[in-house]
Amino acid sequence: MMAILVDTRLLLRRVKDFRSLMPRRNRVKEKWAATRPKNPPTRLALQHFDATYSVQLGNLWPSVRVALLSERKYGALVNNFSYEAVLANLQAQGCRDFISDTHTETQSCFEQDKAVEADKELGVSMKTSVNNSQQHSALQLSPSIKCVVFPRGDITRFKPARPDMHGLLGYYLMDAASVLPCLALDVQEGHSVLDLCAAPGGKTLVLLQTQAIRFLCLNDVSVSRTLRLKRVLNSYVPKQFLSDEMLRITSFDGTKWAEVESNTFDRVIVDVPCTTDRHSLMEDDNNIFSKSRTAERRRLPQLQLELLLAGIKAACPGGEIVYSTCTLSQIQNLSVVEQAVYLARENHGIHLEVVSLRPLTHMFRKTFHFTPDLQLGEMVVPHLAANFGPIYMCKLKRLT
Repeated sequence: MMAILVDTRLLLRRVKDFRSLMPRRNRVKEKWAATRPKNPPTRLALQHFDATYSVQLGNLWPSVRVALLSERKYGALVNNFSYEAVLANLQAQGCRDFISDTHTETQSCFEQDKAVEADKELGVSMKTSVNNSQQHSALQLSPSIKCVVFPRGDITRFKPARPDMHGLLGYYLMDAASVLPCLALDVQEGHSVLDLCAAPGGKTLVLLQTQAIRFLCLNDVSVSRTLRLKRVLNSYVPKQFLSDEMLRITSFDGTKWAEVESNTFDRVIVDVPCTTDRHSLMEDDNNIFSKSRTAERRRLPQLQLELLLAGIKAACPGGEIVYSTCTLSQIQNLSVVEQAVYLARENHGIHLEVVSLRPLTHMFRKTFHFTPDLQLGEMVVPHLAANFGPIYMCKLKRLT
């Protein structure tokens, strides 16, 4: 009898020990109000995009929607200031430089399209008063800008860049489509350039890779974002290229830039704040679709218009301006450009001409998916086989 009691006690002790190792289940049902909102910002964003982009993009929207909700694809901007053999190492991993990997038939295809487009209306609608048609001009891509990507359909991730002997990182990871507005800017030797909304610094690094800019002015209204921009520059660019004679960083309200200087820069890039569609769908933190930011989101088109007008006034006559966003929204893209062109003429006497970016789309049509037959500007749309973008861009030339 005594032996049975001892065995029973040992068994109970083992059961208790085993139960202590098992994860405990919550006895109380989770409460929505104490954890997360019933309609988080990401869900509100998806509802908004479904309602608007299904109309705007039509049959294209379902495939774009799937891509937006999938992991995005990155490119590695090669840092020419680094001493490491970065490009060769990345190519050995199966990457290719999409900028140099253009096709010989590009120019001939473009000439054929020009003949076809001669019978079509180009440029902005009548109300914008843009000079008759879009200007076609050959882009002279800087041979110094190199951005490598994995092949179509390959979703391999890049490893983090490592510093070289001088502490400079070998490459900067970014959406490869974000390089296109900088290529469209067509920076030439001796140009002065304004980046009106420069932070966090990806496009700035692309521009600096040309090593052709005489003077670069970087501005962002947010002081914290400007500090982040400085950290990025210090991680990639030698100090001698960050001197006050070559580069200036400011934190002004970009909409009031004309109060600082106007009619000054050869090239201006205006990469405006927008709904950042991918972030809005994937991250609840700092999401523009948060209910607390509703007023801010509704004001975006007006803010974008004011920034573009400021960039137009900052350019010198003969200078060129590239407007870009990372949203599919027609209200934030094409409509903003139309209004800016009209107001620049009517209120400021500035005449503008739309510069066609069709040569760019032909050069890189095997790397990115572009929206077909866009009335004004060009737009990279996400696609599962090449999940870059969205990036919208439009180029204007200031005539007066």
